[in-house]
Amino acid sequence: MISVQRLSIEDARVLIEGAREKATEIGVPMCIAVTDDSGNLIAFERMDGGKAHSIVVAQDKAFTAGAARKATHEYNEVNTPGSLAFGIHTEHGGRVSSVGGGLPVMVDGECVGGIGASSGSPQQDMDVSQAGIDHFLASL
Repeated sequence: MISVQRLSIEDARVLIEGAREKATEIGVPMCIAVTDDSGNLIAFERMDGGKAHSIVVAQDKAFTAGAARKATHEYNEVNTPGSLAFGIHTEHGGRVSSVGGGLPVMVDGECVGGIGASSGSPQQDMDVSQAGIDHFLASL
């Protein structure tokens, strides 16, 4: 039998709170999604002004980060023509994201979920997701 740690709804709310605070600080309303370690959605928030198309993008970023246990920008680095990983973004029904902004949530070296942010530049999305993680880890 395998025991795993997973994010609770309360944990997801803490992640979103930290991400929202960063998005507010930089002045970019975001869509923020949190998934469990299998990529299943736990919580989502679309801030007032968050882009409509970013609803799905944020969820796909969190899905990728949680299920693959890998940051989406790491896929971006290898998703280039000629690379053995080129086309990864077409896998799993197109849900695998290679756009920066999805990060795995790690606790004690174990992936417990994923967070994805979308509506800003990829770097802004990455910063917002990281702020969510930092806020969450500080609460443990």
